Amino acid sequence: MRALISHFNHVIATYEGKVPLVHFLKNYFKLHPVLGSRDRKLITAMVYSWYRCSNAVANDHLLNDLIAQWLNEKIWASKSFIEWLKESHPEAVIDLDALFRYDIAISDGMDKDDWLASMLVQPELFIRIRKEKALLIQLLEKGGVPYSFISSDCLSLPNGAKIDAILPQEYYVVQDASSQQTGAFFKPKKNGLWYDCCSGAGGKSLLLKDLEPGVRLTVSDKRESIIHNLQQRFRLYKHDLPVAHVTDAANPALLDKALGTKKFDNIICDAPCSGSGTWARTPEQLYFFKQETLSEFSTLQQTIATNVSRHLKPGGRLIYITCSVFSQENEIVVDAIANNSGLKQVSSQIINGIKIHADSMFLAEMISNQH
Repeated sequence: MRALISHFNHVIATYEGKVPLVHFLKNYFKLHPVLGSRDRKLITAMVYSWYRCSNAVANDHLLNDLIAQWLNEKIWASKSFIEWLKESHPEAVIDLDALFRYDIAISDGMDKDDWLASMLVQPELFIRIRKEKALLIQLLEKGGVPYSFISSDCLSLPNGAKIDAILPQEYYVVQDASSQQTGAFFKPKKNGLWYDCCSGAGGKSLLLKDLEPGVRLTVSDKRESIIHNLQQRFRLYKHDLPVAHVTDAANPALLDKALGTKKFDNIICDAPCSGSGTWARTPEQLYFFKQETLSEFSTLQQTIATNVSRHLKPGGRLIYITCSVFSQENEIVVDAIANNSGLKQVSSQIINGIKIHADSMFLAEMISNQH
C-alpha cells in the first residue's frame, strides 16, 4: 500500500494537464511495468478521485491522507472514494462552490448546482446497439455484466466494464447516451448530402450512417491521425468510406480548397469546446480549466460555423453541437452565427445527461436563408 501511495503522490506532483489524464497514466504505467493490473486500477482510482474533488476540499494534505485511508481500508471494490468520504468523514466538507470558482453563465436547461454535484460521480459506460440485440444481451448476462436500457438501442453499463472481450465489435458502438440522442435531430434521407466538418473519430458520422446508410457523406478534421481512425472504424462497421479531407475548417482558404464549390443539404458542426459537459468523466479538465479559454473557444466556434455555412444549399441545415454547458459556447455562439451568416435558428436545447450519469451536450438547428 505504501508503494501505491508513493506512485499516487508522484503522479499528482508531475501531471500538468497538458495531455489527457488517461494518456498520462498509460505512459506512466509503461514506465513502471512492475505495477500489476490491480495496482494500476487502484492508482487510477486514487488519482481520479483527487482531481474530482481537490478544489472542493480545503486542505490538499487532508485529502491525500483521506485517499490513503480509503486505500488502506480495502473497500475500493464496493465503495468509491467519494461515497466513503461522505459516509465516514462528513466533517471533511465538500464545498461545491469551491469546486468551480468562476461566475460563468450556464445554458438554459442545466442547473448549476446539479452540474457541480455531478462532478463527484463517475459517469457510466454507454453503448449503442447496432444489431443482434438479443445476442448482445445474452452475452452480457453470460459474462455477468450488469446493464440497463436507456432506450431501445442504448445500454448503460458500469464504467470500466470489460465488454470488448465478450461482445463482437461490429454489433455495438461505445458512445455516450447524450451523444446518441443527437441522432434524433438528424432525420437523414437517402442520397442526402451531409458534411461532418469537425468529425473527430467519427461518432456522429457513424450514427448518421447507421440511421441511413444511403447518405452521401463528407468528413473533415485537421488531424490526419484522427481521419485515419475514422476510416478504420467505418471499415469495422462495414460502411462505405466517406469523402475525407484533412483540413482546418477555421481557415476559409483551406476549407474552400478542400471543398471547392460543393454544397450540402446538412452540415454537422460538433465544434471544439471546453468540454464542460464531460468534466465528470475527465475531472482533470475541470481542475486545470482557465476562464480565458472560453473566449478563445467561442471565437473559434463562430469562425468554423460561419465558414462551413457558406457550403450549405439554400434551405440546408447546420446542426451545431457542443459538449459544453456554458452559454458563452452555446446560445451566445448561435446568436453570433445567425448575425454573421444569415442562418436562422430553428431550435436549441441542452441534452442533460446528469440523471442517467451521462455527459451533457448542447444542440441547435439552423437553416440557411441563402438563395
